[in-house]
Amino acid sequence: MLLRLLLVALPFLLFSVTHAEQEKWNVLFIAADDMNNDLSAFGHSQVKTPNLERLASMGVRFDRAYCQQPLCGPSRASLMTGLRPDTLDMHTLKHELREKNPDVVTLGQLFRQNGYYSARAGKIYHYGNPSQIGTDANDDPETWDERFNPAGIDKTQEEKITRYGKGRQNKGLGISMAWWDPVSKDEEHTDGMVASKIIELMKQKKDEPFFLAAGFFNPHCPYVAPKRYFDLYPLEEITIPDLEEAKADLADVPPMAIQRDTKHWPYYFEDVTIEQARRCKQAYFACNSFVDAQVGRLLDALEENGLLEKTIIVFWSDHGYFLGEKGLWYKRKAFERSAQMPLIIAAPGLTEGGVTKKPVELLDLYPTLADLCGLEAPSNLEGASLRPILVDPENAEWEKPAVTQIWHNPSAWGYSIRTERWRYTEWVEGAAGRELYDHHEDPEEITNLASDESKAGLVKTLSAQLKPFVQLKAHKRN
Repeated sequence: MLLRLLLVALPFLLFSVTHAEQEKWNVLFIAADDMNNDLSAFGHSQVKTPNLERLASMGVRFDRAYCQQPLCGPSRASLMTGLRPDTLDMHTLKHELREKNPDVVTLGQLFRQNGYYSARAGKIYHYGNPSQIGTDANDDPETWDERFNPAGIDKTQEEKITRYGKGRQNKGLGISMAWWDPVSKDEEHTDGMVASKIIELMKQKKDEPFFLAAGFFNPHCPYVAPKRYFDLYPLEEITIPDLEEAKADLADVPPMAIQRDTKHWPYYFEDVTIEQARRCKQAYFACNSFVDAQVGRLLDALEENGLLEKTIIVFWSDHGYFLGEKGLWYKRKAFERSAQMPLIIAAPGLTEGGVTKKPVELLDLYPTLADLCGLEAPSNLEGASLRPILVDPENAEWEKPAVTQIWHNPSAWGYSIRTERWRYTEWVEGAAGRELYDHHEDPEEITNLASDESKAGLVKTLSAQLKPFVQLKAHKRN
């Protein structure tokens, strides 16, 4: 009797398995490098990003998303493992993920283990940009079935890039005030090639589940994009904050908060002029629009291949970026503009056109994708699934704060916690200073309230809330 029941049920079981296999959601994982929230998709009308606006209309825009450390290497390693930099013991650009964490299961690796094709083109883990373009750089081979490393004219014709700053003409471009606006096609550039490869892989793999990662190098310096994107931003429309006001903004900030930036303030390098900073800001905006155009190509390809209804799309950057605010440039700071970055998630059947103000973290992406795709994630992940927010962006129960840390050396480090209203930062557990900013009243973080007696209770509460996250290993602190 039992055998007869099994024979009757077998065709239905096989159908269910096959159907479930067909219904596996794909993941398109799109990364930008050093992109802040100065985007029309996030309310900054000057910077034209129509394709990110299109993506936001398909899903949820996270207005308060934060990295775990505003430096490419540790931020990306944290995101791809769902573990904080302290847990990984990774705070620099060194290639040490597997050396220190040999048994970690990365995000792409989890998908591989569950029958997905996992591949990337471009930068997902850390790359020296542009020095390591065209190589595997600090990549993790266990994450992927295949890896692709295109190199465009932004890499092969570096000698044409204009560089600013005293003594910088023969220096590297990885940290630089530098730009180039060639009359060129998108596909002549590395990021255009990245998009083309991912589109090719979509077509090849459209009948099997995939985890495809498009890692764009822009808008990381040097700021290089086809001239037509520069033309979107007439130089006379590019403004730079007043330097006297910028200097005043820093008067109540602990020295450790800006110790990397004070030697040649403003703009990091010696003798960079305001006009040169404006030119670099124009170029940065152009690079954002260039990345946006590549996102549009990817969205078009999903639609053309009938994949939109079964693909989760994630757009993220590894951290934010200063463009002259407070006279600062680049990242590696605990301020909002450095810790915050754009995040958009579009998932079939979930909210479309939603916006949330809940503070979330990049390490939440790993448990979110595992949850949405029905995969069993490692039990040690330190983030949380964003599913509740994707279902109800405005009213979801979400009490978890976002924590960002800075590490310069064993004597200079700090942690910053972001709630819906407050940003609170401690340098060396308060011994080197504290910062408190009210984002309801002071979104640009002009006034440090940490020493305000009326806020003493709040400082104590936030300090206690932050303390469990301070897990820096002994050899990383004095």
